[in-house]
Order: sequence, then C-alpha cells, then structure tokens
Amino acid sequence: MLLRDRVAIVTGAGRGVGRAVTLDFAREGAKVVVNDPGVSLQGAPTEERPADEVVREIRQAGAEAVANYESVADFAAAERIVRSALDSFGRLDILVNNAGIVRDRTLVKMSEEDFDQVIAVHLKGTFNMCRHAAPIMRDAGFGRIINMTSAAGLKGNFGQANYSAAKAGIVGLTLTLALELAKHGVTVNAFAPRATTRMTGAIPAAHDPVRSRGEETRPEHNAAMVSFLASEAAAGVTGQVSGKGAPAPSRYGFVIFGYSRDVAEMVRATPWTAADVAEHFPEALAPHLQARAPSK
Repeated sequence: MLLRDRVAIVTGAGRGVGRAVTLDFAREGAKVVVNDPGVSLQGAPTEERPADEVVREIRQAGAEAVANYESVADFAAAERIVRSALDSFGRLDILVNNAGIVRDRTLVKMSEEDFDQVIAVHLKGTFNMCRHAAPIMRDAGFGRIINMTSAAGLKGNFGQANYSAAKAGIVGLTLTLALELAKHGVTVNAFAPRATTRMTGAIPAAHDPVRSRGEETRPEHNAAMVSFLASEAAAGVTGQVSGKGAPAPSRYGFVIFGYSRDVAEMVRATPWTAADVAEHFPEALAPHLQARAPSK
C-alpha cells in the first residue's frame, strides 16, 4: 500500500478518471476528500451527488473518505476544500487537480463565456487549489501535486480552443510550481489521461484519437501512474509531463512527454498497479525524465 495513512484531495472525483484515481488511492491506503459539485458536463448545476456514491464505495471497502461539493473555480471555495482535509483527517499530503468541464465549439462560434468558464474550472481552479494546498505541504516538508493536462493541451484538438488553452496553461503552471516547491519536498507533475468518459463522449468521433480508431480505454487504466506519482517512491520525479499510453488490444502503457512529443513509453500485456509502476519506472522511464531549470 504505497499511500498508507496519506491524506489526499481529488477534485472532479465523482466520475471518470477522477473516480478511478480516488478508488485506487483508497486501495493504496490513503484517506480521501472526494470533491465533486455534481455539475453537468458544461458546468451547470444538477441534483446529482456523484461524490456521495464514491465515498459510499470507499467506506464499504473499509477505507476512509469524505465528500465535498465546492467548486474549484472559486478561490474561497478552494480554500474550503483544502480545509475539509485538515478538519476531517488533520493533514494534507496529496492533491490531484482533475476537475473539468467542456464547452466545445470552433473559434468562430465560441462565446466569451464558453472560453472563460472552461479556463475558470481547469486553469484557475488548478491554481486556486495549488495556492491553498502548497503552504500546508511546504510547512510539512512533504507534498505531491498532480495536475491533469490533456493531449489537447500538448498537441491541440479541433473545436477545443478553450480546453486546449487551459490544459496547455496547466503544463506551464506545473513546471513553474515544480521549480518553486522542490526545496520544500513537494513534487508537482502533470498527467495526461486517456480514457473513454462522458467528457470524451462530447467530442465528435472524427476528432477523438481513441474513438476514431474504434478503440476504448478504461478510466482505471490511468490510476496506477497517478498513485505512483503521489507516493514516496516518486520523490525524485517532479516537473514532468506523463500520460497514459496509446490504447491497443492487450497493451497497457505509460509515456513521458517532451514538448508535444512522446519521449519514452513502458508497456505490458496486463494492467498496471502502482507497485508495478514503482518497480519498473526507474529503468524504463526515469532515464528519460526531462531536465527542468528556470528560464533565463
């Protein structure tokens, strides 16, 4: 159990990749704040409470979790999300910024609100959460922050100017925070998941690199790398952009990204666990980590 007794916050944790990461964290021994306001794919309020369902599942498995329904897009609400970890479990070790919405339109059809709302949840929401969590981690001398980016932010995607801009911005934010927090024992990494979820379902199949090939990958196939990055085993890994490898029959992998290109990949014929990643990362991916230094 790589995350035994650690306390984590996962935003957007009620569905999809966020849910898969949260459940894996719990299996690895973490206590989790399950944040999800239960909004629609476009960010509109609903009566749904997916965070409650995830908490129920975790507790039934004998682990600890609490639900939180705040919006990461609000600076004060983000502070309350962080406070919920301290109030419930007394500490905060891990933050996964996964919350997101989409409002896909081509540039000439995109409204100012479409752009602003997507930026607010993805990019500003990531900043808000990091801003409130980082001082706690700094003072503790330990922290793991994993920010969810996307292939859309690394390579672009038709009809997603707002989403791609937000996800590219998250990479830049990640690289800077990695530099600023390294001396405090806090690592900051970005991860680009690849999965068939309700969010990818909104993309026309012709512009979805997974569905356009008739392939499908499950959200839980992303979780092992995120759990590894959240663990003590990843102490030397910071300022990196990694992701789920391209799906294929009987092929499960993770990749290190450079600047909009794949640098190295490790693959196998069965799904990975966090312990598997920790075992094979040093020889398969560690030699290909990207050097990060402040720009002059």
